[in-house]
Amino acid sequence: MSRQRTNLIARWLITAVAGLVIVPVFLVIVFIIYNGIGAISWEFLTQPPRRGMTEGGILPAILGTIFLTLGTAVAAIPIGIGAAIYLAEYASDTKLTRTIRLAIINLAGIPSIVYGLFGLGMFVLFLDFGTSILAGSLTLGLLTLPIVISTAEEAITAVPREFRLVSLSLGATRWQTIRHQVLPHALPGMITGVILGLGRAAGETAPILFTVAAFYLPEMPRSIFDQTMALPYHLYVISTQVPGMPLSLQYGTALTLLLIVMSLTIVATIIRTVMRRRRQW
Repeated sequence: MSRQRTNLIARWLITAVAGLVIVPVFLVIVFIIYNGIGAISWEFLTQPPRRGMTEGGILPAILGTIFLTLGTAVAAIPIGIGAAIYLAEYASDTKLTRTIRLAIINLAGIPSIVYGLFGLGMFVLFLDFGTSILAGSLTLGLLTLPIVISTAEEAITAVPREFRLVSLSLGATRWQTIRHQVLPHALPGMITGVILGLGRAAGETAPILFTVAAFYLPEMPRSIFDQTMALPYHLYVISTQVPGMPLSLQYGTALTLLLIVMSLTIVATIIRTVMRRRRQW
C-alpha cells in the first residue's frame, strides 16, 4: 500500500472518529436550544421563582452560580499558578516532583462527588463553615486546581529556554526572568486553562449538593457563610423533585447554564487567539 493511500485512510479514520464525538454533542446542544429558547425572557432571567418554582425566573440560581465561580477563581488561581511556577521553574526533576505531577493528574480524574464528600467532611463539618458559599467555593477550588496547575505548567514549559538564558545572561534574577519573560509569553495558555477550569466548576452539581446549594432560596445571600441556589442543582431539583414542572422551564434552565459555560469557553478561545497573534515566536 502506498504512503499516500495510507495517509488518506488515516485521515478519513480520524475524521470519522472526530465526527462520532462532535455530532452527538452538536445534536444535544441543538436539542436543548430548540426546547429551551421559548422559556428565555427578561422575566425568566431577572425574577425569582414563584409557586413552588413552577413559575417565575431563575435569577437567584444565576447569581449563585456567578458567586460560586468567582469564589472558585479566588480559591484556585493563586495556588494553582504558584504551584505551576514552582514545578516548572524551581523544582528539580526528582522522584518527589514526579510523584507530585502524577498525583495532580490522578486528582483531575477523580469523580466530582468524591470532592463533594471531602468538602462536606473538611469544610462543612471539620472547619465548621456550614453549608455556605465559602465551603462550596473551596470545594470547587480543589476540583479546579489540578486543571489549573496542569495547563499553567504546560504553558510555562512551552516558553523557549532561550528566553530564560538571555534574560539571566543580562543580569536578571530568576524571579525577574520568570515575571518579565516567561509569564507574559505563557499567559495565553494559563488563562485558557483557568477559564476552562472555571467553566467545569460552574457546571458541577455533586460538590455543591453537599456544601452550599439550597433547594429553594428566593432571597440573595448576604455573606460568604450563607447558602445559595445554583443553576446545576436547581436544574436537578426542578427535573426530579418538583411535580408538574413545565418542560419549558427545565430546558430554559439547562439552556441558561449551557450558555454560561459556552460563554466561558468562547472567551478563553478569543483570549488565546488574540494573545498568540501578538507573540513574536
